[in-house]
Amino acid sequence: MEKYIDKIKELLIDYTPKVLTALAILIVGLFIIRLIVNMSKRVMRKQGIDETLQKFLGNLLSWTLKVLLFVTVIAKLGVATTSFAAIIGAAGLAIGLALQGSLSNFAGGALIMIFKPFKVGDLIEAQGELGVVKEIQIFTTQLTTPENKRVIIPNGALSNGNIVNYSAEGKLRVDLTFGVSYDADIKQTKNVLMNVLTSHPKVLKDPAPSVDVSELADSSVNFAVRPWADVADYWDVYFGIHENVKIALDEAGIEIPYPHAVEIQKQG
Repeated sequence: MEKYIDKIKELLIDYTPKVLTALAILIVGLFIIRLIVNMSKRVMRKQGIDETLQKFLGNLLSWTLKVLLFVTVIAKLGVATTSFAAIIGAAGLAIGLALQGSLSNFAGGALIMIFKPFKVGDLIEAQGELGVVKEIQIFTTQLTTPENKRVIIPNGALSNGNIVNYSAEGKLRVDLTFGVSYDADIKQTKNVLMNVLTSHPKVLKDPAPSVDVSELADSSVNFAVRPWADVADYWDVYFGIHENVKIALDEAGIEIPYPHAVEIQKQG
């Protein structure tokens, strides 16, 4: 027991200063890394660098510095960096195979930053999800849906799939269809519908809205109503036009047909 106790004392004497020093380096290093990353973001902001690229480069810088700090802490504990590098090299293949998805996501993030199919603040649809881009990280991209849900999509899948960017052109066409009775006058109906579009404050004048007969259906004459709106006003226009069209058609005495249940009675 005395030998074991003496051995423990020797280990404590030898390693306690190293552990405390390594812990101090870790704490101070993390603090310095945070300062460096924040400073770099401020510099990029002053240089007018795109916000999406700012966040991506900030994350990349943070991870790189943390890896270097980890190696420094390990070296301070007495582990030879050459041996540590050899261990990393030997385990590299296994790690690479295990992290294929992560490496693919990293490459996908790099492709997104290079080709810029979207940026922070854009409304996009990808991988079956619709939302506003909140952040593009090294491995994932975060969206906020219209229901205020946060969706996290891996960059690998995102960069290899179809992406619909609703914000890229700055304007959106709102595609609506309204049906009226065959007894309604077509010219009068078109005028009523066009008045609804032109009187809405958030419908754009350029491109001009349009109203056209799109289909002669079984029980209605259908009109394709196409107002244009800014991306941020899309839903205001969508819901507002629906309400205003119903009110305007009722005031003009134009019937909106709906299915009627017909009861057939057998004779005899």
